[in-house]
Amino acid sequence: MPGSQGLTAQPPESATWLVHTDRTMWVAGVRGLMLQALHPLAMRGVWQNSNFQEDPFGRLRRTADFVSRVTYGSPEEADEIGRRVRSIHRALRVHDPETGRTHRVDEPELLLWVHCAEVVSYLEVVRRAGVAIGDREADRYLSEQRRSATYVGLHEEDVPGSVREMEAYFDGMRPRLKVIPESAAAVRFLLWPRMPAAVRYLAPAKPAYFPFGALCYYTLPDWARRMYGVLPEVPQATVTAALRAFRLTVNSIPDALHQRVLDSGTRAMMRGSRDRLAAAGYDVRRGFRGLLDPRRRPGAIPA
Repeated sequence: MPGSQGLTAQPPESATWLVHTDRTMWVAGVRGLMLQALHPLAMRGVWQNSNFQEDPFGRLRRTADFVSRVTYGSPEEADEIGRRVRSIHRALRVHDPETGRTHRVDEPELLLWVHCAEVVSYLEVVRRAGVAIGDREADRYLSEQRRSATYVGLHEEDVPGSVREMEAYFDGMRPRLKVIPESAAAVRFLLWPRMPAAVRYLAPAKPAYFPFGALCYYTLPDWARRMYGVLPEVPQATVTAALRAFRLTVNSIPDALHQRVLDSGTRAMMRGSRDRLAAAGYDVRRGFRGLLDPRRRPGAIPA
């Protein structure tokens, strides 16, 4: 895109920014983890190779760091996080007690499931929350996310790149999904997690977390909620209204306060990105979300 080439891994004019700059991504991220947990081998891979049991929020922050770097980071920063993730995954193994086999964590099937569960959650939740994303932008978003999939070791041509292709992928995967004890435990952790040390300042607000976790759960597809059966069903119109109210609330929080939940490295990367964009003529005074307004891009005619 004019004025943005080489500044960020995905340019401000992309469909990716339209999705990722909205703060309902926090709901989408937790929803993505719940959806991922329905793949038994993928869930066991997380359970056997991380401290998810003690710190599920930490996994969400690491995912937020990856998504931020392959969206707002420089192309070099995106390549670097990709190399780091691939190196970590290359060394990890997961044991399947049902077959007795040991698998690599970076097997394409597992990587593809994790990617698709994430990006479809981002897209569906943000659209449902009220962001104006038409069918063309939705397809463009999934097409752009093929590039993000390469950072973890997938090939672009193997990744669904449209809403129709993504629906077909999930239709094919559903017979292979099921709730195992680790999946059920993961959802319980995500509904009522331990507060990690880095965000203990939020501890007084912990009683408000359960409604947030429940909102994430209720945004799951009908078939996924039926598989879990953790919470009683509520009208989906109520879920949509709650999601839109949540969006209005979190999008009103000042950037400096909102970004406190991110890792310090993520915040530093975003400051660098903001500085590069400002130097290139972007008006970043309203933050990254402000750049969705074409008037804040280089060459715009002053109002």
